[in-house]
This record gives sequence, structure tokens and C-alpha cells, in this order.
Amino acid sequence: MTDVLTPVWPSLPVLRDGLARGSFLAVDLLARCHERIAAVDPAVKAIVALDPGAAACARDSDRRFATGTARPLEGIPVLVKDNIDTAGLATTAGSRLLPVPPVRDADVVALLRAAGAVIVGKTAMTEWGNFRSTAAIEGWSGVTGQTANPFAPGHSPWGSSSGSSVAVATGMAPVALGTETDGSIVCPAAVNGVVGVKPSRGLLPSRGVVPISPELDTVGVLCGSVADAAHVLAALGMPSAPPVTGLRVGYWPGRRMDAEVLAVADRVVADLGAAGITVVPVDLSFDGPVLVGALDALVAEFRPALEDYLATRPGAPQTLDALIAANRADPVESALFGQELFELAAAVTDDARADAVAKRATARAWAQAEVTAALGDLDAIVAPTSSPAWPVDPSVPPPIVRSTSTYTALAGLAHVTVPMGSVGPLPVGLSVFGPAATETTLAVAEAVATVCGPRPVPLV
Repeated sequence: MTDVLTPVWPSLPVLRDGLARGSFLAVDLLARCHERIAAVDPAVKAIVALDPGAAACARDSDRRFATGTARPLEGIPVLVKDNIDTAGLATTAGSRLLPVPPVRDADVVALLRAAGAVIVGKTAMTEWGNFRSTAAIEGWSGVTGQTANPFAPGHSPWGSSSGSSVAVATGMAPVALGTETDGSIVCPAAVNGVVGVKPSRGLLPSRGVVPISPELDTVGVLCGSVADAAHVLAALGMPSAPPVTGLRVGYWPGRRMDAEVLAVADRVVADLGAAGITVVPVDLSFDGPVLVGALDALVAEFRPALEDYLATRPGAPQTLDALIAANRADPVESALFGQELFELAAAVTDDARADAVAKRATARAWAQAEVTAALGDLDAIVAPTSSPAWPVDPSVPPPIVRSTSTYTALAGLAHVTVPMGSVGPLPVGLSVFGPAATETTLAVAEAVATVCGPRPVPLV
């Protein structure tokens, strides 16, 4: 496993088989990650820190294979987004204000370690999950600077799971964890040409993850294939699903989606039909007042959730007000944009926070009803995931970009994006969502991905 010229890894079952046979070792897989990171990361800035304990974990995996005690993810290298706690290893949420590592692993990291995964290190992200400023730059943080899209220099990697997406796209590891509140896994996965899975809310634990909203925040997986993502989630406790046959899916073109993306989606929909998958048009309505209420709830939920988390972090500011003051005093943090969302959240009154409970419930019920009505007796809904990546220009406000992530975010449903082609050099993704069970959504997504073809491979 010393070939670092290609970003494409063998599938996880192939890696597992090779490790079990002794064809290569877990330490070899880790070495490939380190070599690939050294070769590529200076150009894309996807990595925040490497775990100095990874080599010992890999050696332990090799001993377990030798003694027949290997676990489900034994020896598999995994990168972890920088808002997911890793004991003694940088967890900054992209901010210079969290310099002291956490004292314990997030629950999902503990699950990974218990399954035998080797934590390679931490991946860059849009600072504070893109919940600091309305003018924030996706993929930028005060810790790493600007993460780059490996398919088009100068274009956005989206976010906030930018580093995890770019790392998988460029082959720094076969698996990375991301997090999503609304679009933060599926959108960067789409524009970086990889598979992104936001599971149904609660499938993976969120304790130890820097929060935006406890009502929406979800830990998920980025991989090169749907099958690999399903392999990881199964190892972490997801039930299995039977293979799907005779598929019937609804096609939703999104709302005001880019014409170039729709042209790619139209070709894919035709290919799905030619492959024997029945495709029927569906629609999801738009309710401005409900969505405004959902945003009000998000702002209201942020401060108490974040301050509860900050209480677990030694050396960190302990209140949102203290973060705001520290950002103002830091020339790096205040160089490119402000912190309007922080300030808005800090100003929420107790009455407004109480009102947010009903607004959240209304938004969740509306989104669930919309998806249920569109789904009907179909197996799933497919839709273009998002706009393509756009040029990064700190001197102008961020552009309006489209995505189809909000319904599943509000409803708490699984959302899978698979590569479906490109607009010029820029990858775009096709989303699959609708079923209540994550494993069912993944089974449909795997069938859809087979028709979409192989994922694109970046030049770096």
C-alpha cells in the first residue's frame, strides 16, 4: 500500500481482506495516509493536526489481525472533522479561541476506536460550522486559512465539512467524519466529488461535538462510495437493510437550481430510466414563514448549547459574550468578516427562546409532512444536491448558492449525495432521501450511484 500517486483507495472490504490475509499491514495504510497528506495537503489545506498516537493504534490493529481478534473497522484509517472532540488532540471548530485540546473523546470517536478504526488526525472546517457570520467564507478558518477545492484552484470547497470532503477526494484517507446542521456534509461532498451521508438524526451520538443546534446537528460519513459509507455506519451500529429491487423514485429538481446542474441531472434521470428504475416527477412546496421560524429557532438554540459545550473545554472562553469579545480582539479572526450570527444569538431573550420551541416543532412537522407527501409509495426522492463550487473572493459577499438539504435537515431524515457528473471541471451531486431508515436510504443510493457511474478524480 505504498502507491500514493492516486487518490482512489481500494474499497473497505478489499482493505479488510488484505489486512486479514497479511497482504499489507495497518501501519502500511497509515503510512499511505501520511505520505498522501504530505504530498497534497500543502496545496489544499484540509488537515489541522495529525494524531501522534495513530502509529500505536495501527500496530495494535496488526496484533489483533495476527491473533484473530480483529474488530469491524480494524486498521481502517479515519480522519475526523475538527469540531468533534478527540482527547488530547486539537479540536478547534476552526477558531483560534479553542487552543487547548479536549480531555475526552466525543462519543462517536469512542465508537470508532472501539470498532478498531485508526484516527489519523483532524480535518479543517468552515469556522464554527459557518455560524459566526452571514458573510463567512466557506472553507475558511482562523486556524488553517482557506481550504481549496481540488478540482478547481480558487473555487470553494463549500462546508462546513470542507476538510473532510477534500481529504477523501484527494485520497488522504478512505473515510472521514463530518457533521451537518443543514447541508454541511452533503454540499461539500457534492462539490468535491465524493459520497456524503447525513444519517437520520440520532443514529450516531452527538455528545462531544461543538454544537449549533441540538435539534438538528448530526454526525455523518464521507467516503469514496456508498458501500463504504454503509460499511462504516454498520460497524457503528446501523441495522442492515435488504437489497432493493424494482425501484421507483421521485425526481425533484429543487427550487431555482442552476440550469447547468439541472442539465446534468436530466441526463442522469434518463439513465436511471434506461436502467429500469421508474422515475416520476414530484414537488416540495416552499413556506417562507415556517422557514423564517426555523431560522429563529436555530439562533435561539445556539447560545445555551454552545455554552454547555464550552464548559467541557479547559482554557476556552466560557460564554458566547466572551467569544465575541475575543474575536474582536484577534486580528486574524476579525480580518475577513464579522460575527453577526454570534451577536444575534447573544441577544436572544428568554421569551424568544421559549417561543423557539414551538417554531422548531412547527418546522419539523412541516418538513416531515412535505417529504412524506412527496414520497408517497415511492422508494425515495432524488434531487440535485447543490450548485457547483464558486470562485472564492474575500472582497465580495458570498454568492447565493442553491441546495436541497433543508427539508431533510429540518425533518431529521437521512440524506445521501452521490457524484452524478460535472459542470465543466466542477463536480455536482445527486441526493437521495425520503425513507425513515438510514439503511434504506443507503440501499437506494447504492443502486442510484451504480447508474451515475464512477466518482470524478481531482488532478492533485
